[in-house]
Amino acid sequence: MNLKLRLIIMNFLQFAVWGTYLTSMSRYLGPAGMGEHIGLFYSVQGLVSIFMPTLFGILADRYVPAQRMLALCHLASGLFMAAAGAYGLSAGPSVAFGTFFALYTLGVAFYMPTLALSYSVAYSLLEQGGYDTVRDFPPIRIFGTIGFICSMWAVDLTGFQTSAMQFVICGALGTLLAHYAFTLPHIPVSRSMERKSFVEALGLNAFRLFRKRQMAVFFIFSMMLGVSLQITNGFANPFIASFESVAEYANTFGVQHANILISLSQVSETLCILLIPFFLRRYGIKTVVLIAMVAWILRFALFGIGNPGGGVWLLVLSMIVYGVAFDFFNISGSLFVDRETDPSIRSSAQALFFLMTSGVGATVGTLGAQAVVNTFCQWTDVETAGGVKTLLVGDWSTVWYLFAGYSLLVTVFFAILFPYKHKRGG
Repeated sequence: MNLKLRLIIMNFLQFAVWGTYLTSMSRYLGPAGMGEHIGLFYSVQGLVSIFMPTLFGILADRYVPAQRMLALCHLASGLFMAAAGAYGLSAGPSVAFGTFFALYTLGVAFYMPTLALSYSVAYSLLEQGGYDTVRDFPPIRIFGTIGFICSMWAVDLTGFQTSAMQFVICGALGTLLAHYAFTLPHIPVSRSMERKSFVEALGLNAFRLFRKRQMAVFFIFSMMLGVSLQITNGFANPFIASFESVAEYANTFGVQHANILISLSQVSETLCILLIPFFLRRYGIKTVVLIAMVAWILRFALFGIGNPGGGVWLLVLSMIVYGVAFDFFNISGSLFVDRETDPSIRSSAQALFFLMTSGVGATVGTLGAQAVVNTFCQWTDVETAGGVKTLLVGDWSTVWYLFAGYSLLVTVFFAILFPYKHKRGG
């Protein structure tokens, strides 16, 4: 099979696994009595990302071929996620937070390293095949977003947004990807261990990138921008669903199919990914990241203004700018780190970037977002046309404006402090 096609399948499944629950699990957690812990569920992704991607990145650089490590992580994650879903379905309304959270946490702990590993596998195999990663990877990565969209739509249209069944589907797809990853071409590990220090032998020398002022500032602001990454994943769905408490909006398409409306964000991603090579070569990483930061400001502000009725176009516009916000930061940042890193520590460097964004940054962001949401909104039993439903209602506009204000501050300081001079075409 053609290498690019193989990587397309890998990326499709990689993000299809995540799409089964990432934007919809809050709709299950609320009615299941775990609504106050939504931020904790999303912050777990950040907490485990502080050490798990780094650990498995080190192993992939030094001891276990990256494609095999990717497979093993997906196998473990898939089994734990399927177990969490099966437990939730069997327990029904009596689901115990401790049991469900423990199984979910183990599933996430093994999934999060696969995000950095999948990039490392793709870059390594493309390089082995003589391809240009900046030119050839983004069109492949598009299919990851398509996989994410397909999962979101499947969960929405089957009615599993408010069911633990979404985690069972997640586990099944993860197990499938594990078997597929075992068939990918071999990626050699670095066997050169002569005259290396203990830190170098463990692959921790990726942290030496902090010695360069440019890289240190980039990683610090990656962490600060990472604060925004999971906020809308955790709260966009409950926010849109909350409009069911308002008769004027209760039967609108967006309220009834929040996941499909949110999936426009991922549709935007597929288009924005194609723009990355052009923008990186023409404008450089600083301008590209600044564009992403401005898009985050708009993402939150438009949520604060919009509604599923006459203001639905503002929500749609928020979904469109999300593609710029997410891709221009995450994928461009990953490519920038790859270009600035020695191949011997590639997996470790990608894990470090992931640690700063989806680890430290996302953890702070989701816990902070939960505190903000708990201050202005609360889960309430609301009488709707479809019966009594548990919805997260309150002053959502203030919530979104606070997030937009934070993003504005990060943008201003990054523009001032990040030292970068772009050579056009470089």
